[in-house]
Amino acid sequence: MPASPQRLSNLDLATLAERLGRLCRQQGRQVTCAESCTGGGVASAITAVAGSSDYFETGYVTYSNAAKSRLLGVDPALLEAHGAVSREVVEAMVAGACGDSGAALGVAISGVAGPGGGSDAKPVGTVWLAWGDADTQQAEHYHFPGDRRAVREQAVRAALVGLIQRLDA
Repeated sequence: MPASPQRLSNLDLATLAERLGRLCRQQGRQVTCAESCTGGGVASAITAVAGSSDYFETGYVTYSNAAKSRLLGVDPALLEAHGAVSREVVEAMVAGACGDSGAALGVAISGVAGPGGGSDAKPVGTVWLAWGDADTQQAEHYHFPGDRRAVREQAVRAALVGLIQRLDA
């Protein structure tokens, strides 16, 4: 029986990463991640689990817009029109990561972790995440409270929970 999102969100990152690994192994699926504001936090959590090379080959830390375009194929016009912290960009990021890596499932994250960089439209704590594959993506918008560390940790947690939910479905 799939775990509820509330129950999953109460688990620590190590436990979430272990659960993700079990599901990936059971289903024979590879996962990837494309990260901006979390700076590799999702990849770090996943690869902290021994044997994660069975289901995690590569992740992308694309902090700059140029890296998002160069490594993930995000159209510069999309970045110009919507900004890096947007539904459109995280959907393109996860599609690019899955397309390049061949992973069956991925997650992408872009946000404003702070303490600076926020705006009225996108205040500090604004984070977009997308899950999917090269063809189909689903994005969600969050506003996480706290300082930079807290925003980043909550984004990593949401990324892992979302991956687990999609594998559990």
